[in-house]
Amino acid sequence: MTVSEQPIPLRLKPTRQFPFLARHPWVHAHALAEDGRDLACGQVIDLLDHDGNWIARGILNPASRLRIRLYVFDSATAIDETLWHQRIDAAVRRRRVTDPLDEQAAERLVFSESDLISGLIVDRYADCLGVQFTSGALLRWRDSILDYLQESQKTRAIVARIDPRTAKHEGVEEIEACLGETLSSPVTYRQNGLDLVVDLQSGQKTGGFLDQRCNHEAVARYLKGRSVLDVCCYAGGFGLVAAKQGAAAVIGIDSSQVALDAATTASERNGLDSISFEKSDCFDALKKHAQEGREYDAVILDPPRFAGSRHQIDSALRAYGRLNSLALDLLQPGGILVTCSCSGRVSRADFLNMLLDVGRRRRRDMVVMENRGPAPDHPVAISCPESDYLKCLIAEIR
Repeated sequence: MTVSEQPIPLRLKPTRQFPFLARHPWVHAHALAEDGRDLACGQVIDLLDHDGNWIARGILNPASRLRIRLYVFDSATAIDETLWHQRIDAAVRRRRVTDPLDEQAAERLVFSESDLISGLIVDRYADCLGVQFTSGALLRWRDSILDYLQESQKTRAIVARIDPRTAKHEGVEEIEACLGETLSSPVTYRQNGLDLVVDLQSGQKTGGFLDQRCNHEAVARYLKGRSVLDVCCYAGGFGLVAAKQGAAAVIGIDSSQVALDAATTASERNGLDSISFEKSDCFDALKKHAQEGREYDAVILDPPRFAGSRHQIDSALRAYGRLNSLALDLLQPGGILVTCSCSGRVSRADFLNMLLDVGRRRRRDMVVMENRGPAPDHPVAISCPESDYLKCLIAEIR
């Protein structure tokens, strides 16, 4: 199938237009009266309501349940290379409003829906870029986007990919593209006073989570002189910064040996001898430590996403409740609980209500000291509530 040079109109089912009048960027196949299954991937679409009125312009992937991603809400604006270049420039400029460029640091330069380029994520690690395409339709402009990133950001190297899971959902082949210098070793960068590395070339992205980097620093202020259990520590983000800033002792727990190896290497590289790591399932570890009678001055919970769809919200809240309940069993009065959720489908209100129920069941009071979100380079698009995904609460437990 070939791509038409002109936008092709597709109609919505009756009464399905309201989210898109509010500029939500995702049109699922079930919302369409004409599903576009016979059109080419990357075809520009004019989205119409059921009566034929123009609503928005986007691009289509006939193999994805997320059938159309919307980018333009003005019929005079074309979807082309110029649009992507302008949106990338705007995203980078947005980050320079509060943060001057630090050439040795890491940051997210483009955050998909939040920067009005649904399906594109760009992370900068010092002088290199890691690019993720999460939209099969956007691959039509892959070369143009990568060339512009290389030209405008003056990077040493770019590694771009679409991961296996996304490729399956989008009905496209896995890809990896490299521009500039061939990376024969991991990229070194600075974050929160630590020397860290990320292996962009191998696909094992074991650098610190960029969305949590400001939270790592904020949490560390509460942990000086304390014993800390960092659960689901991945590559050590919270624990490494806490150890660097004066925590008495830190134990990091994760189920991934690859992540723990990266965390151990990072601790050695930064000369941190107050932190150690254990490989374990988070629930099993918390139960085991309670059975052994261990107590900590602080427990950090930063689990992976528990809810990938709205159908998983209830089970996710139960899992969060169980995890936080087990954490409270290890905390003395006056202890610090740091609890996070990266499940966008779980609202902040639902997360707080879960904690309220945990406190009631464990007969413990929680005083929330800070109710935080992601770093400023992960902005929120008000028209896409799913982009407001990260919750990080710092609470004193009585």
